[in-house]
Amino acid sequence: TVFLEFWKRRRSILTYTWDLIEWEEEEETLRPQFEAKYYKMEIVNPITGKPEPHQPSSDKVTRLLVSVSGIFFMISLVITAVFGVVVYRLVVMEQFASFKWNFIKQYWQFATSAAAVCINFIIIMLLNLAYEKIAYLLTNLEYPRTESEWENSFALKMFLFQFVNLNSSIFYIAFFLGRFVGHPGKYNKLFDRWRLEECHPSGCLIDLCLQMGVIMFLKQIWNNFMELGYPLIQNWWSRHKIKRGIHDASIPQWENDWNLQPMNLHGLMDEYLEMVLQFGFTTIFVAAFPLAPLLALLNNIIEIRLDAYKFVTQWRRPLPARATDIGIWLGILEGIGILAVITNAFVIAITSDYIPRFVYEYKYGPCANHVEPSENCLKGYVNNSLSFFDLSELGMGKSGYCRYRDYRGPPWSSKPYEFTLQYWHILAARLAFIIVFEHLVFGIKSFIAYLIPDVPKGLHDRIRREKYLVQEMMYEAELEHLQQQRRKSGQPVHHEWP
Repeated sequence: TVFLEFWKRRRSILTYTWDLIEWEEEEETLRPQFEAKYYKMEIVNPITGKPEPHQPSSDKVTRLLVSVSGIFFMISLVITAVFGVVVYRLVVMEQFASFKWNFIKQYWQFATSAAAVCINFIIIMLLNLAYEKIAYLLTNLEYPRTESEWENSFALKMFLFQFVNLNSSIFYIAFFLGRFVGHPGKYNKLFDRWRLEECHPSGCLIDLCLQMGVIMFLKQIWNNFMELGYPLIQNWWSRHKIKRGIHDASIPQWENDWNLQPMNLHGLMDEYLEMVLQFGFTTIFVAAFPLAPLLALLNNIIEIRLDAYKFVTQWRRPLPARATDIGIWLGILEGIGILAVITNAFVIAITSDYIPRFVYEYKYGPCANHVEPSENCLKGYVNNSLSFFDLSELGMGKSGYCRYRDYRGPPWSSKPYEFTLQYWHILAARLAFIIVFEHLVFGIKSFIAYLIPDVPKGLHDRIRREKYLVQEMMYEAELEHLQQQRRKSGQPVHHEWP
């Protein structure tokens, strides 16, 4: 919130510096595609008073519905890919657990997670290639009126596609992995064949941290290569072809500049998208992966120099365009900030062991009835978090008991393997924590946003001063005009407003 509020202040300064305070989007020209499509249907623009092409509401709604359907189809495709990775994890988990190589057999959970993360990253990169083309097609299908509307619509689609593509597997690990496993003797199985995957014995945060770390690290390396390495290779190949065709190596500078790579068709959209996705990574699951902001900082320090080198030496000079803000990206960033509060509340309450430890410490532990500074209030927590299972129920000729992570009644209780009262206490504490945490943090966010004005006071006073001077100039001009009319008609001249 502090970052976004200070960005708004910086934006207002930039807008004033470039004299774009009064610039409106109505001054934008219509897109040629829009004019060619709807030139037969014209209405008078209420602002300019001139006739211009108009898109009927029924046509606009129909095209928007088709576009939204395409978006939902692509999101469902991502969810299907995640489900495929989940099935892969179940199949490979069974194979790794019975592997002949002792190292794999001993660390089968880590090997399964690492292999699944790498495959998931490859799927993410492949789907990203298709997303850009589909988003471009759906945006053109809507026939936006102006270039800024086209950019906002395209940017929103690309963000939705890539955000879901990048974070769907992370949401699965954070909130669904190991939640519907069942218990020994009654495990839930997928297709009645593969037992559902459980979290690491130390908790689901380990799997979540591994998933985020690998995806963030590999994606940053891939992005930096595509931003700088790919143009370098293309420019080298272009120079090589030119030198083979021209014996005289003295090529004028303007021709060398022309042979550089053209800027992306979408302008800075890719740069914004990369930063916004990175902003999501560093905020949405920061409770599970506190190293993310540090990795983002190191990446951005390097990327600032790489982008400067790319813009100056590898790309042709881009065409400038006027804009009063960063468009739809600010709304997306604010939406990520809201989602980050909700997600971190669920991560702390559900994914981590913070709430079970808290409930044990004050309700079931040695400090439940009295607090002694010398006593460890979490003593016996691990034993308390494990339930009993009678091995003789498996019908394999084994006796004794095994332990598993859950809060279920023991075999000798009146309701064996049913959830205990402690389970419901923990569930109630989790829900209460989520509600209190969200309301508290949202309150702090709103208070910070209220305290930090969007426009600095000095700039606000300067803008008001300029408006006052403009009004004075208009007053003086009108007064001079009125006095000239009075002189021509022979009437007495007043030196102040009549």
